[in-house]
Amino acid sequence: MNNKPFIIGIAGGSGSGKTFFLNCFLHHFKNDEVTLVSQDDYYIPVGEMSQEENKLYNFDLPSTIDDQQFLLDIKKLIKGEVIYKKEYNFNNPLAITKILEIHPAPIIIVEGLFILHFKEIAALLDHRIFVEAEESVALARRIKRDGMERGYPEDDVTYKWHNHVVPAYKEYLLPYRETCDQLITNNFDTPDDIIKITEDISSDLKIKYLKHKAE
Repeated sequence: MNNKPFIIGIAGGSGSGKTFFLNCFLHHFKNDEVTLVSQDDYYIPVGEMSQEENKLYNFDLPSTIDDQQFLLDIKKLIKGEVIYKKEYNFNNPLAITKILEIHPAPIIIVEGLFILHFKEIAALLDHRIFVEAEESVALARRIKRDGMERGYPEDDVTYKWHNHVVPAYKEYLLPYRETCDQLITNNFDTPDDIIKITEDISSDLKIKYLKHKAE
């Protein structure tokens, strides 16, 4: 397929600063040059998950992701089709559910914890970026995010961190670290540093890929 989009996989554990990195990266492109598809929007409904004895759900397992629909939607984007997807709101009853309208583009970014673990999805990636941070930094970010955005008590967040997040990271993501094309350490969310890194990557892509597309 001559017009196949260039697909970038961005993987990183919870609290790695992946979202900050992504936002900086996307800032360097026009809307019609790049599109983003996120694993977070492919969780199966909570009602289909099993609770643990403490009534908490474990979202940090590959089985909680509808990976076949995730794969199908990526393939639709590759074929130039628009996809429509409900935004996943976890357990936040105050959140307004949005219908995401994701358009194809010359560059597709696929991001998520398990994108390297899902073999069929990993096989579609042309370039792999691994974002990481020190564990103490990542935990602090997780506590802040889950408290503010999802309404989780800090005790629940800490429990999930030690029993769900870290084991999943070690089993389903860390083994693929060395297979990635670039490793990004983001301990500080320092805008200048991350912007410089993403600017270098995006400039290289524009020269090698978008320019080639236009010719």
